[in-house]
Formats: sequence, C-alpha cells, structure tokens
Amino acid sequence: MPRGRGRPRDPDTDRAILRAAFELFLERGVDGASMERIARRAGVGKLTVYRRWSSKEELLAQAVASVVEEREWPSNADIETGSPSEILERVLPESAKLAASREFRALVSRIYGSAVSHPDLLAAYWRHYLLPRREATKALLRRAQEDGTIAADADLDVLIDMLAGAVTYRMLQPDPPDAVEMRRYLETLHRQVGLLPQPPEATGR
Repeated sequence: MPRGRGRPRDPDTDRAILRAAFELFLERGVDGASMERIARRAGVGKLTVYRRWSSKEELLAQAVASVVEEREWPSNADIETGSPSEILERVLPESAKLAASREFRALVSRIYGSAVSHPDLLAAYWRHYLLPRREATKALLRRAQEDGTIAADADLDVLIDMLAGAVTYRMLQPDPPDAVEMRRYLETLHRQVGLLPQPPEATGR
C-alpha cells in the first residue's frame, strides 16, 4: 500500500507513477516492470517510488486498480436502494466496453499469467480490486434472493465464480467479442444467474 509521512503527497506524481507502472506491466510483465523503469517513465526518482510503495507487487496491484476503477461501479447506497436489474442495466454498457478492450484483455492475461511466478501480485490485486468487487456482487445477489429471482439456498460464492469465470473465458478466446457482442453476452449471463429478467419472448408474454 502507499506509504510515507512528512509533506503532503503530490497527487499528480502519484498518478504519473501509477500510469507508468500500468503501462510497463502491460508491455513487459512483472519482471520487465522494475521500480527503476517505472520511475524513469514517470519522470521521478526511484526513491520517490519507494517512499510511496513498499513493493513492486503492491504498486502494480494499485496501478491496475486505479485504471480499472475509473469505470463506473455501483456504490453501497445504490445496492441498498436500487434493484439489481436497474443497477446492471446502468453499468453493463461500460462493463462491456471494458471487457472487450484490448488493454483489459492484456491486463487479465498478465495478471493470471503471473499467478504462479509472482503470487504476491495476484494476492495484492485480490485485496485491492477483486475482493471489493466480489462483495458488491454478493450484495446484488442477496438483493436478488430477497426479490425471489435467485434461489434462497443458492451458494453466492459459487455464482460469483461462475460469473467471473465465464467472462474471463469468453474474453480470452482467440476470437474475442467486440463491445456489442460482449454486452449481449453479459446480459445473457446475468439473466441465467437471475440478476436480470428474462425477455418477454422467453416468458411467453
């Protein structure tokens, strides 16, 4: 995690370091994204980077999260007050664009490709990004259980794994979908789980 005391941190410097780390990770992987290279690309001294992050894995994990988190995601208040279908209909178009982008495909490939050789990176990515997303998704699934669209005894962790695994598998196939096809796929996937209503023709209405 970022660290450092004394004079206030410069947010522009933080952003430059995070962006440089993200770019180098996509280009060169973990081994090629050294702290020295990150500092050089960001236009800062290596000591400036080390003052903020205790390890390369923590820096890379936060760099990944900072870029992906630019996309809209439902807040706790949204989940507590809105229906799952309303929330998903709002966020799925942007989620589809992200999942279909070349940059995000490269990112997922790098993350999972480094899982064995650099387990600390996957662990940090899990803490910073995946775990909060899982908790938000679980909250949506609980709301759907309350609405009766998901079975009351459904294992929510298994459903989350199914959702995440399906998207990752589809995204990394040799012929990946574009944003339009990915949105259709995401809508179908969430209907199968019970987070979106079936279309009228499927219900016979």
